[in-house]
Amino acid sequence: MHPNLSFDQAPPISVPYRFFLVAPWFGVMAGILLGWSGPDAFASRWTPEVLALTHLIALGFMLQAMSGALFQFIPVAVGGNVWHSRLVANAVQPMLVLATLLLVAGFLFSRPGLLSAAVPLFLLAVGGFVIAVALALWRTPATGMTLWAMRMAIGGLAVTVLLGALLAESLARGLTVSIVELTNIHLAWGLGGWALMLLAGVSYHVVPMFQLTRPYPLWFARGFGPLLLFLLLAWSGQYFLDEPRWPMAAGLPLLAIFFAYGGMTLWLQYTRRRKIHDATSLYFRVAMLSLLAFAISGAAFFLIPAIGADPRSVVWLGVLAFAGVFVSAITGMMYKITPFLNWLHLQRLGAPMSAVPNMKKMLAAEMMTGQLRLHVLALLLLLAAVWLPGLARLAGMAFAASSAWLGWNLISAVRRYQTFRDQIRAVALHC
Repeated sequence: MHPNLSFDQAPPISVPYRFFLVAPWFGVMAGILLGWSGPDAFASRWTPEVLALTHLIALGFMLQAMSGALFQFIPVAVGGNVWHSRLVANAVQPMLVLATLLLVAGFLFSRPGLLSAAVPLFLLAVGGFVIAVALALWRTPATGMTLWAMRMAIGGLAVTVLLGALLAESLARGLTVSIVELTNIHLAWGLGGWALMLLAGVSYHVVPMFQLTRPYPLWFARGFGPLLLFLLLAWSGQYFLDEPRWPMAAGLPLLAIFFAYGGMTLWLQYTRRRKIHDATSLYFRVAMLSLLAFAISGAAFFLIPAIGADPRSVVWLGVLAFAGVFVSAITGMMYKITPFLNWLHLQRLGAPMSAVPNMKKMLAAEMMTGQLRLHVLALLLLLAAVWLPGLARLAGMAFAASSAWLGWNLISAVRRYQTFRDQIRAVALHC
């Protein structure tokens, strides 16, 4: 195990698992919704179906999984003590589920009342989570760029939710705001300031540790987060500046830094000591290749207005970002975290080390690899469906099946933990 990990402060295993076990089923709902909606779903970023799909993935899958990972990662990796983590998780997680379902239903059925009902739940749930996590991150004596990236990511989450709440209330109550510009800023902070910032910060720690690569160069780790934050602030200026070329002036540097992170991570993977690849490292590779494709496509849409003007171009970017980058990276992370969780909590039962099974026995490799292949197929079908609408139903069903397989794999990991736990306890009773 890594010498800088602090196992003593890890929360109860139920804390991260309650988030992990729920997340895949939002992916299942997204796939079923796409299959039900059919060819017209991807016509524009503004269709009710696309808005609902986006938030099923962003709030249902991503926020659930990332929140659960933070509850585990902060105490173990950076030594932060999350105040009453079980109490906070028990309060936050059900509110996030309910708020997400209300928001998605509000978009899908054009019900302003549901949008308004979701807002206070999100503010309360995310507000409580942000306060608990931020206090843990600021009080820890640890140092390093992983810690600073996580601090900036939590700030990015707060900004994202506040902007989302303003947009939801604007749609529900007809408030006078620039919906398009505010939505662009909301998306940038959600994908860049929250999700990518956190992914980068965590990868500084876990990519060298779990994938046996060299560390990220110090100059890169020190510069990426602050530069990303600066560019997001510049991108946000489009809301206040009446300058039509400003989105391109701020957007191209943002895409460049996305490309730099993806390229750097792929280079570290390529030059790593261990050349054998498992599902977790391959998932991360899919995520980074999707990030490169996102950056290149975004730049092409900026520089070639005739292509960028097609309403499907933004949907293409959305599929690359949500399904390609973040669903892939988060799935790979969960496949790495869940066996570790099982091993850690079985070891903490007090049994001899010889009685604690190897982490490879917690989740069957062939199950993870099979699900990875289905996910890649679903991703390719989703990308094709943007331009060939007849594939939308098939793509939706493939994505739903992949997400369900992920959910089943995580349930299997929990069952294996319970089996090994009961065996260890039974042995202890007879000693």
